[in-house]
Amino acid sequence: MASGNAAAARARTRLTDLMSLLPLQTPRLRLRMMRTADAGALASYRNDSDVARFQSWDLPFTAGQAVQMLARQDDVDGPTAGRWVQIALETADGTVVGDTAVGLDATGSIATLGYTVAPPWQGNGYAGEAVGALVTALFGQTSVHRMVASLDPDHRASMRVVEPLGFRYEGLARHSESIRGEWCDDLRFALLRADHLAWTERPRDRPSAVSLLPVTADNLGAVRRLETFRFQRSFVAPMEVTLAQALVPGTENGHPVRPWFRAIAADGEIVGFVLLAAAAPGNPEPYLWRFLIDRRHQRRGIGGRAIAALVAGLRSEGHLSLVCSWQDGPGGPRAFYERLGFVPTGEMDDGEVVARLAGAAFRS
Repeated sequence: MASGNAAAARARTRLTDLMSLLPLQTPRLRLRMMRTADAGALASYRNDSDVARFQSWDLPFTAGQAVQMLARQDDVDGPTAGRWVQIALETADGTVVGDTAVGLDATGSIATLGYTVAPPWQGNGYAGEAVGALVTALFGQTSVHRMVASLDPDHRASMRVVEPLGFRYEGLARHSESIRGEWCDDLRFALLRADHLAWTERPRDRPSAVSLLPVTADNLGAVRRLETFRFQRSFVAPMEVTLAQALVPGTENGHPVRPWFRAIAADGEIVGFVLLAAAAPGNPEPYLWRFLIDRRHQRRGIGGRAIAALVAGLRSEGHLSLVCSWQDGPGGPRAFYERLGFVPTGEMDDGEVVARLAGAAFRS
């Protein structure tokens, strides 16, 4: 009997905590429960074919359906165990620019998240800002243990919302969702409470020292564990591919490729990897073949310093330039390389933009 009373008390505490979550204020948004008065805005963007492309609701999505959906949550003021709720993303002037959805299991321990931003306001980082605030509040104020997000494999913009918050890719469920009469694949991402804590406590400052180290038996394990975000996979090869290419490099223009590679260390910790195709017959300029900074250490200024160390070593060997290539697309590396002084040559190589660092940019 005592254990039953304790369980009931815990459930009541969870419910109270959940109801006290909203409204939430972020730097640009107010997160509040959606009400029937928001039905027009909800129907407007849900009925947009581009918005619905990666979502599961049926089309057309009418104002009447929006009213019915929101009326079902008029009796609650926040995320609720055993239910889904829609939470409005509202700007300072009262404009609803989208919503987040929270579905809790019956115990209130597992939260499934969704998010939608209306087309006029996409590309401003509103989804990441809102979901980030919601994740922090759910883990900080409730007993939620695990958060889940299911994404269309082609929706990289959605990956760019959850992965920078620490969500990890857990797998692909094939033909697991029937959406508007078509069986679709589903990518699964999740974040545990302990992972959230580790992610928020990861290093974020600029390291004192960045160096290039030989790969040895002692640090190979750390090198193998390096990984980018999933949404970067179309721009940066995973480590298993990179290490295989370093081991079996193949040929270029009929000549063997000479691989040169180093681990990238920040204050002694392995945080990245660089692979060159060294200058050789048939390949007169060193080519930056692979370059990766681990997901936990991006945006610390490490990449630029690693390239600077690489270029300094090439200059000391008498080289005058460095060539690289990249695939264009949202979240791609063009801005990073151009900021370092790489200039597109106008050539394309297997669908990638070829660029060169030379002249004053190479010497500086």
